[in-house]
Amino acid sequence: MKNLGMAKAIELAGSQSELAKLCKKSQSTICDWLNGKKKISPEHVPTLVKAVSGKVQPHELRPDLPTLFPHPAPAQEAQP
Repeated sequence: MKNLGMAKAIELAGSQSELAKLCKKSQSTICDWLNGKKKISPEHVPTLVKAVSGKVQPHELRPDLPTLFPHPAPAQEAQP
């Protein structure tokens, strides 16, 4: 199953190779993370977020770890 957060990060970086350079990882690792062949280690999540200037949030990269990377609270509707 594709990791949509990784797909977004790759798009922002321009390519898998470019994201790999920014994160000091191999292109094959980026590909494995994208395609779900390997899970992104929690220790690598901050590096990925920084590589795309925060335009991808930690919970987008590892949605299966809500305790470690909480999803943002839904916006509350404005009170009249």
